[in-house]
Amino acid sequence: MIFGALPLTEAEGTYLAHSLTLEDRTLKKGQKLAAADISELRENGYENVVAAKLEENDVHEDEAARRLGAALCGPGLAASHARTGRCNLTAKQRGLVAIDAERLKRINAVDESITVATLGAFEPAETRQMAATVKIIPLAVAKDALQRCLAIAEEEGPAIRVAPFAEKRIGLLQTTLPGTKASVLDKGRASIDVRLAALGCLPSEERRCEHDAGAISAAVSAFAEAGCEILLVAGASAIIDRRDVVPEGIRRAGGTIERFGLPVDPGNLSLLARKDGLRILGVPGSFRSPKLSGHDWILQRWVAGLDVTGDEIASMGLGGLLKEVGGRPLPRAAAVERTRPASAEPRVAALVLAAGKSSRMGSNKLLEEISGKPMAAWAVEAAREAGCAEILVVTGRDSDALEAALSAEDVCFVHNAAFEDGLASSLKAGIAALSESAEAAVVLLGDMPRLRAAHLRALIAAYKPSEGAAICVPSYGGKRGNPVLFGRRYFPEIQTLSGDSGARTLIAEHAEAVAEVPVEDDAILLDIDTPEALAAFKEG
Repeated sequence: MIFGALPLTEAEGTYLAHSLTLEDRTLKKGQKLAAADISELRENGYENVVAAKLEENDVHEDEAARRLGAALCGPGLAASHARTGRCNLTAKQRGLVAIDAERLKRINAVDESITVATLGAFEPAETRQMAATVKIIPLAVAKDALQRCLAIAEEEGPAIRVAPFAEKRIGLLQTTLPGTKASVLDKGRASIDVRLAALGCLPSEERRCEHDAGAISAAVSAFAEAGCEILLVAGASAIIDRRDVVPEGIRRAGGTIERFGLPVDPGNLSLLARKDGLRILGVPGSFRSPKLSGHDWILQRWVAGLDVTGDEIASMGLGGLLKEVGGRPLPRAAAVERTRPASAEPRVAALVLAAGKSSRMGSNKLLEEISGKPMAAWAVEAAREAGCAEILVVTGRDSDALEAALSAEDVCFVHNAAFEDGLASSLKAGIAALSESAEAAVVLLGDMPRLRAAHLRALIAAYKPSEGAAICVPSYGGKRGNPVLFGRRYFPEIQTLSGDSGARTLIAEHAEAVAEVPVEDDAILLDIDTPEALAAFKEG
């Protein structure tokens, strides 16, 4: 690949290295320059551009990402369209990400320009969550380097896959000693059932018996005869030896102890056993806590249909010190309830920014009547008809009058006392007031009366964060406009903005996450700032 500054006479058919802003549009990084682009560059005063010229042995970044993504896309995964040299692999169902770590390392060692990043091995993934991403660093890679990566990816068995959680019939055996409180046992069952719900399983089938090897043996046999697939055994006293009461009871029932002890804390005192087709997991007292524990790693793999080998258990020690990690909680029932099915629409909120000073208008333009409604009401109507989950109107100047004018609308109001500080202050006030359930927010300006629900629906339909489209910007005739949709992941960064530039800097900094959404009219470009513009709009 030839890379560098090229005169325009040699630039046709090359790929632009950096975005360029022209009078009427923007030429984006990676765009293949056509003859019309060259002419427009000349008209805008350019004499040369920094671009990449592909040679015979080169493969374009998108084609390379697509091919490697397809080769790595194992069962349970879907590959996105390649864009800006990136192809994402997303989970088609909830499950565990199974990775051939050795092959992944070999692929990443082939060439610095070809990279593959994944979630951690055996990490749970939700439906449509990104599990891996292929990123080609430059605008093209050498064909032989790509072929070597493809050969590794296509070796026997998938390099990356998602093992789906499958509903299992799971039993819970809790033993008792004199003085054991029923409330403690109830808490234990509740904790287990939360874990099972997070894995898509029904509540446990529970039995209780004395902490005695004979009683445990009878109970284990009863669970096996009842057809349970996994049995969790919680002893009234922790297991401290292979010859302790719980393992002895399992042996008397005809079971085999496969492993006692995990290099994971909490969860060290976990026991793995089997009786015919029944898998048995002896859990330590930490199972009553909602925090992640070593036995969770075993249970997750069993529910996903995966075996756990001795080598895999030995490798759990790296990263197995869980008690000192605050950011890895076990999914709660509430988290399961909030999980959006793949077929469901994202929960998008609408922020209508209506706090401006209207300095060029003289009076508050948002209260001006247009076709029988105050100007700001048109943005509210578009958000409502687009099905936005919640609508917040950010007020500033004349807030009481604006709330009165919009009193018939089903909206919430947020007053921005610092509205004179600029647009960013209103954006931050609105983002801070959104409910926690909002997955994204579409930000509308209150002075764009031609906006309609169709413009918002197009942005919402394009919002696919798992495929790299986490910021959605409308465009018409090559020009970008408003409103703009931001995924929740950018809310913290929005809170750092200042001045009157809104989120333009944020969009520029995350160019790879921006999806440009073409629309059919120029309503996204029209805002009304002056009395002359208002008069012209009303006449037109």
